[in-house]
Amino acid sequence: MKISVIKAVFRLLAVLLSVSFGLLGNNIACGQDIAKPRYDGSWESLQTMPVPTWFDHGKIGIFIHWGPYSVIGYKKGHRGYAEHVPKLLYAEPDHYYPYMQQRWGATPPEFGYKDIIPEFKAEKWDPDAWAELFADVGAKYVVLTAEHHDGWANWNSELTPWNAVDKGPKRDLVGDLGIAVRKRGLKYAPSYHRERHTGFFAKELYVVHSEPRADIAAEIRRVPAAATLYGPFDLDKAFVDDYVARWKEIQTKYKPDFMWIDDVPIFTRDGNDTRKDPQVFKPEVRYFYDQFRAMITDFMNDAAARGQEVYLNNKGANRNWPDGVGCLEKDNLKLKVIGPKWESCTTFGSSFGYLEGDGYKSVESVIHEMVEVISRNGNFLINIGPKADGTLVPEQVERLRAMGDWLKINGDAIYGTRYWKESEQKDERLAFTTKGKKLYAIKLTKPTKPFTISGTAGWNADQVRAARLLGSELQVHWSMTPSGLQITPPADLGTSEYAWSFEIVTDQEQHHPNSLVTNASKALQGTKNVELEGGK
Repeated sequence: MKISVIKAVFRLLAVLLSVSFGLLGNNIACGQDIAKPRYDGSWESLQTMPVPTWFDHGKIGIFIHWGPYSVIGYKKGHRGYAEHVPKLLYAEPDHYYPYMQQRWGATPPEFGYKDIIPEFKAEKWDPDAWAELFADVGAKYVVLTAEHHDGWANWNSELTPWNAVDKGPKRDLVGDLGIAVRKRGLKYAPSYHRERHTGFFAKELYVVHSEPRADIAAEIRRVPAAATLYGPFDLDKAFVDDYVARWKEIQTKYKPDFMWIDDVPIFTRDGNDTRKDPQVFKPEVRYFYDQFRAMITDFMNDAAARGQEVYLNNKGANRNWPDGVGCLEKDNLKLKVIGPKWESCTTFGSSFGYLEGDGYKSVESVIHEMVEVISRNGNFLINIGPKADGTLVPEQVERLRAMGDWLKINGDAIYGTRYWKESEQKDERLAFTTKGKKLYAIKLTKPTKPFTISGTAGWNADQVRAARLLGSELQVHWSMTPSGLQITPPADLGTSEYAWSFEIVTDQEQHHPNSLVTNASKALQGTKNVELEGGK
């Protein structure tokens, strides 16, 4: 069978999907029949969405990258995004085919990614144990990959046979974890990454029309059912309608508290550019962009009708949609300024998915990163990559528990806080948060001698009512100097490690809204670029 015939089969399948779910897609495009919908379907309307209190106050989330790619647990160089290896198996055959031959005794097209899926069994998985851990370490929300770029669905889907109930684990991973975390009062969000699927197993990434790699095409000829896993390879109307239908299925079954969508590179590639004024689109991409707007509108209105506070992210340096529609987000993002509400989806190591032998950040650096993110109006979404059997990596659990121990002592300086007029004081390694009339000065080096908060220069002694060190029962001495409030730490620093939070009670509100850099592009200046093809 020639590639052109394979593509014709895909188009037929896509048309059938489009017809089957056309009514659903039309409902989304037109808006659900919701009494007095809050959002009218325009980007301008969506830009009025508030940041939910649970998200702004909760600060800490757990991200989980888990799927058939977790079986592999390997990447060339032992560093980078292991969840991208299903693509790399075919893109770099000189390296990965010998690896596959050694491990499985076969290579594509006789044996491919589809044949690894049965090893994703989750046989040791205990969703309640996961949820208990997440709650204990201080997380307030949990994000689990519903579908990554590989086309595998971790939920009980009626739209694809390549799902966790029909194959692999034979259970609803998205549903079971949602029940477990919500029993413990945590918010829940299945993440959705299918927007990059058409190029994942294709010859070209981030183009409207592509073709399967030769060995992918050969696998499909051998096993036609693999077509619905590896393809389609065209970003056409049928793909977009199916994309929307899959999200709608997630939304209907699990009622997410957050719509997490990955970068959509096609919006600024292959002759398209959402950043220009006017925007430049190929017709297929214009349709995709418009359907995203309709999909977000439906999600927001559906939740509003239930009285559910929901939110979403706006991923990437280019952002998927207009600023103000959701929070800014990038992988391992750390703004240098206090920016509009943002989130860093952050890894302990170099990979999001399970990578055997990955190197990990120190506990101290993780806690410092968390504090710095939150001091700049960010949320800290820390990722773990479980093994295929459902067990967690000990080094990742160790860091989660260390975070939890620190938050049990210092949580007052984190949860429910707002930013101050400054996020840091470099000469003293201080980060700042506020809560009402309280200012928290978080020392990122061990406070063994007096230090002065320069941002309080000009205060008088009457403005300070009290000071204490979280985790210590000893008195904290303070005094006003021309340079600002001077804090003398107690001899015994108490139970905290890695960072020490000094709570300063004042006579006035300490939150300074005007310190915010409201322009997202300016706020993102100087941040690290993200390697979309899998990191290094």
